[in-house]
Amino acid sequence: MTTQTVDILISGGGVAGLTAAAAFGSAGFSVLCVDPTPPVTDGQATGADLRTTAILQPSLPVLQAAGLWDRLTPHAAALRVMRIIDAGGPSPEPRLIKDFDSADISEGPFGYNLPNWLLRREMVARLAELPNVDFRPGVATTALMTRTSEARVTLSDGSRISARLAIAADGRNSTLRQALGIPVTTLRYGQKALAFAVTHPVPHDNVSTEIHRSGGPFTLVPLPDRDGMPASAVVWMEEGPEALRLSTLPVPDFETAMNLRSCQVLGSLTLASRRMVWPIISQRAERMAGQRVALMAEAAHVVPPIGAQGLNMSLADLDCLIELAAANPGALGDQTMLDTYHRRRYPDVQMRVMGIDLLNRASMVGGQSLRNLRAGALDTLYSFGPLRKTLMRTGLGLR
Repeated sequence: MTTQTVDILISGGGVAGLTAAAAFGSAGFSVLCVDPTPPVTDGQATGADLRTTAILQPSLPVLQAAGLWDRLTPHAAALRVMRIIDAGGPSPEPRLIKDFDSADISEGPFGYNLPNWLLRREMVARLAELPNVDFRPGVATTALMTRTSEARVTLSDGSRISARLAIAADGRNSTLRQALGIPVTTLRYGQKALAFAVTHPVPHDNVSTEIHRSGGPFTLVPLPDRDGMPASAVVWMEEGPEALRLSTLPVPDFETAMNLRSCQVLGSLTLASRRMVWPIISQRAERMAGQRVALMAEAAHVVPPIGAQGLNMSLADLDCLIELAAANPGALGDQTMLDTYHRRRYPDVQMRVMGIDLLNRASMVGGQSLRNLRAGALDTLYSFGPLRKTLMRTGLGLR
C-alpha cells in the first residue's frame, strides 16, 4: 500500500486537535487530522458536547491566526468579572462575595465563553476552506513507529502515513503517548461534574460566578440569551455518587436541588438542556514530547474545570509549537524542536496542574472549620491588591 506523506499528522479531532489543524493549515503546512468519532456539530443532536469553554485573552491570537476567531465572535459571551462566592456557612447562602474584575489588569474582558459543540461546528467549517488540510472523521490512529526523520502512522482505514511531526491531541488515554511509553501521573478525587445550561430572570452581566460550599464549585458561566431569557452554562462538581444521583433526578427535583446549591444568585434557575456527567481527574505526562511526536492538550495534561485552564493550556501548547515550526520550518519535528517545546511548556503545565489541584481540594472540603479557613484565605488574598492582580494575570497566562 502507498504511504501518504504530510508535514503534520494530528491524532485527535476534539476542539484542541481541530484548532491545531486549522492553525498549521493556515500557516501553510500540509496536515492530516483524524479522529475515531465524527464531531457532533448540532447542539440538539445525540452526543453533542454541552459543556462550554472559556477562551481567555492570551489564546485569542492563536484562534485569529488560525482563521477561527471571526467565525466564533458572533456566538461568544464576554467574561468581564470572575465572581467567587463562599457559601460554606451553616446554611447554603452567600457569606462572602469577591469580584475579580478584568478592568483591573486589562482594557478587554478576561475572555469569551462558547459551547463546545459550536466550537466544533465552526472549526470543521474552517478546515473545509483549507486545501492543504485533510480531516478524516471516523478514522483512528492504530499504530506508531518513529525514526529520526519521520513518524510512521497506521490508521484504522488501512492508510499508512509518513509525517515529519505527529501531534498527539487524542485525549487523556492517548494512543500516541502510550505507543511512545511516556508515563503519566494521575490524581483521582472521587468527583464527577454535571454540565448543563440554564435560563434565569436576573441578567448575568457578563459575570462568571463560582459558588463554593462543599464537594466542588458550582459555576455559572455567561451564555448569549436563549429564547429572550438570560442564560448560563453550569458546571456542578460533586462527589461521584451524589453527582450520579443528581443526574437522574426528575427535572422538578433537580431544579429544586440546583436552586438550593446556586443560592439563587441569578434568581430561580430553569434547566434548559439535558445533563451530562464526566469524571474529574488531574493528570500530567512526564514528558511533552517523544521522537517526532509532540503531546498537547489532554494527552499531556488534564485538570479539573476550575479557572478556565483546560483548553487555554492546550492553546498555549499549540502557540509554542506554531512558533517553533514557523521559526525553522526545515527543522519541523526534529529533536531540537521537540526538546525546546518540552523545556518551554513543561514548567508551566506542572505549575498549573498543581495549582488547580490545590484549588479543587480546597473547594471540596466539607467540615465547617475547614470551610471557615477557606473563606478567610479568600478574603485575605482578595484584600491585598497587588497579590490579587498578580493572581489574575497568572491565571490568564499574561506575562
